[in-house]
Amino acid sequence: MGTFILRRILILIPMLVAISFLIYLGLELTPGDAVSHMIPPDVANTLSAEDLEALREQLGLNQPFLLRFWIWLTNVLQGNFGHSLEAGVAIKDIFLDRLPATLELSGFAILFSTIIGCFLGTISALRRGSATDNSLTVVGMLGVSIPEFFFGLVALSFFALHLEWLPVGGRLMPGYDSFWDRAPHLVLPVLVLSLMMTAGVMRYSRAAMLDALSREYIRTARAKGLPGWRVNLLHGLRTALTPVVVLIGFRLPALIGGSVIIELVFQWPGLGNEFIAAVRGQDYPLVMMIALFSVLAMLLASLIIDVLTALIDPRVRLE
Repeated sequence: MGTFILRRILILIPMLVAISFLIYLGLELTPGDAVSHMIPPDVANTLSAEDLEALREQLGLNQPFLLRFWIWLTNVLQGNFGHSLEAGVAIKDIFLDRLPATLELSGFAILFSTIIGCFLGTISALRRGSATDNSLTVVGMLGVSIPEFFFGLVALSFFALHLEWLPVGGRLMPGYDSFWDRAPHLVLPVLVLSLMMTAGVMRYSRAAMLDALSREYIRTARAKGLPGWRVNLLHGLRTALTPVVVLIGFRLPALIGGSVIIELVFQWPGLGNEFIAAVRGQDYPLVMMIALFSVLAMLLASLIIDVLTALIDPRVRLE
């Protein structure tokens, strides 16, 4: 397994370089640049073409594309992530400020959705064809079908505005900084993200559990007289967890970089919100680093999934 992990890590390096080049190329092909978004239209009309060109030269935007990419890549490899063109703040400081909020939101959503989804999916599979199974199947289909922003707005309107039980948005009130101070702000966004993910996990775990219970080794275990709970949990559920682990593993990096809608709805100060602002302002260095971080999380998640799959399912061998 150690050789497999080392080989996969070495493969990550050229993959990251190639993907970062494609992202940089995509940003290059978008119309306009950071200068056109930094300067208001009324101010831009008073500036000459020479002034705008001087500003672009100061920011390094008038250099050839390949040279700019090479400079950016060498700086990143040296641990220098650059500065935000719009805010003028070091990108490393932006990550240190925004990443904890995104990890907090994503971590709780993953935890709750995994526990609840696996539990409900297992119950649905063990009671196949019953009223409980049919009800959970309908709930799961509705959960997958409802858009996140719609469910988020409904939850916000009902629990925060109508009942006034929870805060409208944000992460902290001024003067408060402990986890218990943040907890009320976490409830709604975590609830929305968790319920949307729970539906998918429940459907996957149900299908995987049904497939596992139909295998020969399950019938053999029952024929040996093993207790039902032991057969279902230790033999069936362990095998059924493999596709669920794959689903959850690939959902995690998507949540880290892709919980944009929820962060916008609840004004959560995470990387998703920051990414939208950077794209609107064509803040190339910040967009590149957030996108590269999401890609790195996805590639590492793929490696972790392979290792966890081998640990859960003894039939899997890493070569």
